[in-house]
Amino acid sequence: MSRLFLFRHGKAAWAQPGMRDFDRKLDARGIEEATTMGQLMVERDLIPDIVMCSSAARAVETFDALNQSLHLDNSVRYDQNLYATDAPGYLEIAATAGIDGDVMLVGHNPMLEDAALALAADGDHRAIEALHRGFRTAALAVIRFDGPASVFTDKTGYLEHFLTPAEG
Repeated sequence: MSRLFLFRHGKAAWAQPGMRDFDRKLDARGIEEATTMGQLMVERDLIPDIVMCSSAARAVETFDALNQSLHLDNSVRYDQNLYATDAPGYLEIAATAGIDGDVMLVGHNPMLEDAALALAADGDHRAIEALHRGFRTAALAVIRFDGPASVFTDKTGYLEHFLTPAEG
């Protein structure tokens, strides 16, 4: 069994004139959201084995805030492709993690929402309803699979949790 954690970055500040979207940082609310979610993940024992994080500034800052509670310093890999690819690309990146455990992607919408909706064929009724209302900033979807991370690209899973900072 393995799980895929899909985590959307926290709320980002608007770009300054001439600033690349890639370089946008979190605003104060985004940092608070991510910090709250890190605490919620620990409380619910939702700790991934490895994290693959977009190298965009707002995703890196989100992981840093999460990691205050998760303590996964040696288990993170940064990947610029999580900024530029589509939902199938997200799943390919997760599938190449090389582990049989839990993989978390910290990335962007609409890719995370598209991936979650495609993968969650079944699941907790409340979680599915929440996911269908939209993948807001700092939200987390946890999808369980029978088999290793390599099945993320060709199987559907069971949506165990869909959490937002409002629950923390």
